[in-house]
Amino acid sequence: MNMVLEIRNLWVHYGKVEALKGISLQIDEGEIITLIGSNGAGKSTTLRTISGLTRPTSGEILFHGRTLLGLPPHRIARMGIAHIPEGRRVFAPMTVYENLEMGAFPLRDKGGKERSLEEIYTHFPILRERRGQKAGSLSGGEQQMLAIARALMSQPRLILMDEPSMGLAPIMVGEVSRIIREIHQRGLAIILIEQNAHMALTLASRVNVLEVGEIILQGQAEDLMGNELVRKAYLGG
Repeated sequence: MNMVLEIRNLWVHYGKVEALKGISLQIDEGEIITLIGSNGAGKSTTLRTISGLTRPTSGEILFHGRTLLGLPPHRIARMGIAHIPEGRRVFAPMTVYENLEMGAFPLRDKGGKERSLEEIYTHFPILRERRGQKAGSLSGGEQQMLAIARALMSQPRLILMDEPSMGLAPIMVGEVSRIIREIHQRGLAIILIEQNAHMALTLASRVNVLEVGEIILQGQAEDLMGNELVRKAYLGG
């Protein structure tokens, strides 16, 4: 398999606070990996640093062999990395269609945008129905679908997902799981942060457990399902 992204010895500070302490990980083409850990463990910081929103103190991030360090977020997005932040963060006063248009900004040709939009409407028919509606008036589940669809509009090669099931009803959690599987089947690489550890371990092939800025455990998801530390801390025993 071709490596999509590699992080080497990454350190991030917020002032004097060490948010990441020399973490290293990688993700291959068409793979889902997950980061699990308690609040403040450094999971969101990892994604924000990959997408250029947070500057690291030291270390290296390589995307298809090219460094991401020092690049602004819009350049990283144009390279093929889409970030779906925690809390969805759709543009509430704008329509569904306008939100999707915003997601297509990395694409340079109009034809590419139109193809992306038609593909999105095929996979998310509810968004076609709601295309003229203000994003802020959608349900939580619909807003999460819009956030995912907006990221897909850029035709990315790697998607960073931060807590996609947060605050959703159980039936919508199942729907988000289905959508992630569908995206994965299209060959996209996904780095997933998910408070629902059982869902994360079911979707991912490999797991990275973070604790106060350090990766304390890495392995295959099926193996870590039976790990005592993982079961007690994240799977309710």
